[in-house]
Amino acid sequence: MESWAGHEVPRLPGEGSTLGLYDSARQRVQPSRPDGTATMYVCGITPYDATHLGHAATMITFDLVQRMWRDAGLSVRYVQNVTDIDDPLLERANRDGEDWKVLAMRETALFREDMEALRIIPPAHYVGAVESIPDIAEKVEVLLKDGAAYRLDDGTGDVYFDISAAPRFGYESNLSRAEMLEIFPERGGDPDRAGKRDPLDPLLWRGAREGEPSWPGGELGAGRPGWHIECAVVALNLLGDQISVQGGGNDLLFPHHECSAAHAERLTGQTPFADHYVHAGMIGLDGEKMSKSRGNLVFVSRLRADRVDPMAVRLALISGHYRADRSWTDDLLTTAEQRLDRWRRAAAAPAGPSGAELVAGVRARLADDLDTPGALALADAWADRALAGVADDAQAPKLFADTVDALLGVRL
Repeated sequence: MESWAGHEVPRLPGEGSTLGLYDSARQRVQPSRPDGTATMYVCGITPYDATHLGHAATMITFDLVQRMWRDAGLSVRYVQNVTDIDDPLLERANRDGEDWKVLAMRETALFREDMEALRIIPPAHYVGAVESIPDIAEKVEVLLKDGAAYRLDDGTGDVYFDISAAPRFGYESNLSRAEMLEIFPERGGDPDRAGKRDPLDPLLWRGAREGEPSWPGGELGAGRPGWHIECAVVALNLLGDQISVQGGGNDLLFPHHECSAAHAERLTGQTPFADHYVHAGMIGLDGEKMSKSRGNLVFVSRLRADRVDPMAVRLALISGHYRADRSWTDDLLTTAEQRLDRWRRAAAAPAGPSGAELVAGVRARLADDLDTPGALALADAWADRALAGVADDAQAPKLFADTVDALLGVRL
């Protein structure tokens, strides 16, 4: 599957900083010091709707991670999936009387356009679930033969993962069993499915149903993969047995990331699957949770159609800390637009305050668990002084522009 077009990222003088990131499993900020190549897997979209601001905020978070790694001189291999076959996609297509393939292709294309507009560095591999089905089926067969998976005996052909085969199950999310049982059905789980060994066992392979798309599954029989095993297999195939960062929104922490890590660890015998499990906060609208059921989503494509500068959207989304659940408001966007205008005027000044101090300061703030509010404050202070006539450094305006471009992804 094709990714989106990339862009040149300025190289900054001096040495980049070691990035500290909050790890959900250890529940603290830990240095990210990848050995050799930094590897990152971020869960992409299920393409049954356009890119909303929650998607955008998550993708920007991991774009910042990649930018910090690159600034520190690391080679980065980044993989993102597209769940281009899943129940929500089929349900939306049936509701609208549309071919599910057409819906998936259209929304994936729109997502790529949005990512390019927001200046997200594209992944090295952008992989669809459909194209990965042969590999996924093969790994499910491995789990069956290993005794870590089982077939239901109801004739459906459905295969489930036995969580007792993952002794550390729950270490990533740090949830109690009671909390898992409460959340599981809210996020796609089926705890009441008859024939399962444990209510929390996740689906690995859904046997073919009449009226649903299916693919050959070898010894599994025809069907399609579960969501969690999809991400585990794509990541293992392209990044190796253990990775630097597994990322996504905090709504993916359980069950999705917990289960995908359990699958990967059982397949490889290596633990932990990721050195850092990193989760971005949710974006609400005017104080309420943004969700499809409420119908209060704000789409990046609609903002672009209304001629909102994508750089202002990006600035608005990074004005709060990535781990915080936060709200989108008209005032937030207005403030971002004003900030963008002020920065652009400052970057056009003939000279400004020390550029070296600015670079060091922004690096330091972002190295502290992506403290974007702190980084924005430093950039604001530099811009204000430049516009007030402080002219110590003739090279500083260009360095200012390069810094916010390279580290924050904001093109002035």
